[in-house]
Amino acid sequence: MLKILFFGQLKEIIKTECLEIDIIQNGKQLNTVAKLRSLLQEKGEAWNEYLDYGKALVAVNQELTSDDTVINDADEIAFFPPVTGG
Repeated sequence: MLKILFFGQLKEIIKTECLEIDIIQNGKQLNTVAKLRSLLQEKGEAWNEYLDYGKALVAVNQELTSDDTVINDADEIAFFPPVTGG
C-alpha cells in the first residue's frame, strides 16, 4: 500500500491531505513516480492541472526525487507545490 501525502496549496485545491492506494492498479504495477502521477491526474480537472509535471514537486520516503524514480509497496510519496523564498 502506497501512502500519498499532499502539502501546501495543492492540498487545499484538491481537498485531500492523504491517500492510501494499492501499488497494483488495473493489473499493472505503479512502479515509478510518473505512473503514479498519471493515475492521480485521472481523478479530475484540478488533479490533472495541479499535479502536472513541473507544477508539483515529489518526494519519496522524504527525499526529493524525479518522475523516473522507482517506487515500491509501502513507500511514502509526497506531492507539494514548488517553494520560492525571498
